[in-house]
Amino acid sequence: MSLALGSALVSIVLCTTVSTAAPGAAGGVTGTASGARTGSERACPVVYFDLGETLVHTADDGAITYRPGAASYLRALRERHIDVGLITNVPPSWGRTDAERAARLKKDVDASWRGPAPFAWQDFGDRILTPRTETERKPAPALWQRASAESGGCRLVYQAETTEEVYVAASQGYVPYQVGQPHRPAFLPVGLVELLGHRPR
Repeated sequence: MSLALGSALVSIVLCTTVSTAAPGAAGGVTGTASGARTGSERACPVVYFDLGETLVHTADDGAITYRPGAASYLRALRERHIDVGLITNVPPSWGRTDAERAARLKKDVDASWRGPAPFAWQDFGDRILTPRTETERKPAPALWQRASAESGGCRLVYQAETTEEVYVAASQGYVPYQVGQPHRPAFLPVGLVELLGHRPR
């Protein structure tokens, strides 16, 4: 019974999210675009995030800190062994590979960090996707497509603060969630993310 109620809540939350992400779209985003996965998809969820103004906030003086609730949310995902990643725009000139560009990103964020604990880079491993060219910069779908290709067939979630990015992620088959919306949880509740790993396609 609790699983059925949980599944219903997932459907309500996700339908609301997609409707918010694509106002006026007929029927919302259904995830049937070319990037959508099939019924053979593994259920293991991987949660991808935008970085700026989703997980971290840059103040007027340039100081960077976690957004409210972000540190505890990442900790909760870590405790449940749910993989996380970043899909974020940085200048392609920052490096020849994702690893090089990620290293520059980490250096810049850490240099301006003002939080009591450092940003949890270790949680993301090598799942930090950045544009190789200007044409790959979000909201172009390339980064979501690359993350999907590297996912091992797992169900993918994307959380960001902008409607446009959430919409594009949904069009690529991701479970979308727009953070920072009034009267809704700051992030997609961890329990719902876990349910995504149990619900049949």
